[in-house]
Amino acid sequence: MKNLVEELKWRGLYHDSMPGTEEQLLKEATTAYIGFDPTADSLHIGSMVQIILLVHLKNFGHQPIALVGGATGMIGDPSGKSDERNLLNEETLAKNVAGIKSVLSRFLDFNSKEANAPVMVNNYDWMKEFSFIDFAREVGKRITVNYMMAKDSVKKRINGEGEGMSFTEFTYQLIQGYDFYHLYKNNNCLLQMGGSDQWGNITTGAELVRRMGGENAKAFALTTPLITKADGSKFGKSEGGNVWLDADKTSVYKFYQFWVNATDADAEKYIKIFTFLDKETIDTLIAEHQEAPHLRVLQKKLAEEITIFVHSKEELEKAIQASNILFGNSTAEDLKKLDEATFLEVFDGVPQAEIAKADLESGLDIITVLNEKTGFFKSNGEARRALTANSISVNREKIKEDFILTANDLINHQFVLLQSGKKNYFVIRVV
Repeated sequence: MKNLVEELKWRGLYHDSMPGTEEQLLKEATTAYIGFDPTADSLHIGSMVQIILLVHLKNFGHQPIALVGGATGMIGDPSGKSDERNLLNEETLAKNVAGIKSVLSRFLDFNSKEANAPVMVNNYDWMKEFSFIDFAREVGKRITVNYMMAKDSVKKRINGEGEGMSFTEFTYQLIQGYDFYHLYKNNNCLLQMGGSDQWGNITTGAELVRRMGGENAKAFALTTPLITKADGSKFGKSEGGNVWLDADKTSVYKFYQFWVNATDADAEKYIKIFTFLDKETIDTLIAEHQEAPHLRVLQKKLAEEITIFVHSKEELEKAIQASNILFGNSTAEDLKKLDEATFLEVFDGVPQAEIAKADLESGLDIITVLNEKTGFFKSNGEARRALTANSISVNREKIKEDFILTANDLINHQFVLLQSGKKNYFVIRVV
């Protein structure tokens, strides 16, 4: 077997592992799992590390299991939280589970016939018939309270962070631990992986496997570092909140822009973590970028690779096209290809004004549009001078003083883009 741990280390995807993990992965094809709790009906880029980890696992000949936590999601993981999560109702939970399954299916082929084909499971399927008394007898007696309280996620909450910890959240560690045992018993799963904040839960699972699986039982753990930005701030959020992996929550244009706008230091780190480019290619890109940072070679390649991985090549091309509207030599035809949502995102923050559709039926002279109807210019004289200087464009095409604006000029039947000079934009919305 190729050395997966070695690969994860140079990529910055390795934080810690239990003794014997690397040897097990080198010895034979190994089944490993990662859990995804359904706290929302999609996943954001904070989950990308774990998705990529499963893909690497598959590419190195091992079998990945993606576990959607229909049961654990009902409780909420206390790891990294100072307050208890709000409990979700069953309807919301079912919607979230379906959404996460849909996202994961874009990256892993769960219908594959290969020997190491990815598997998707939902822990609700084996927890729903497990009575509280049976769980307390069969699982609860295997792990002491002392052991559970020694975990950081528990200690922090009990020692004063937030309002303490309910018994409900305290049981999360055992339920996740039982997932590992169930997958060990039924799927020969020997390894659980996750973020470094999951170390306590994962090692509890490994301990349960050893205590419940018989004298020959073995279990391993591997964690990834929590990703931060170079300035130490939390990774995965933009000014508008989470960056989601579904285009209806975060448009492909905004997704692409998130990666293109990474700092040089972050781009150098992210290209190793979030792409599957080999070491030689990445080293060459980094060297090229360092010679001419202003060309942003690294950011563009990072954004290109991850946008194709998450969305598609076609969607990448549309995102690049949309980006070029502001920064490239785009045309009126390029503008007309933008859907409404992308158009509004490209010109987010640009001043806007509304004009009644009826005003365009007989046409509006451009001086009236620039001053009276929009306030883009403070006076007719100022508008005239700009037109004489040939600095006014409508939908990226230069116009003269005799230009008449009509309904034929509308983008998506409702927008007109005015531009003065290179950087002053104004959007007219026709209502």
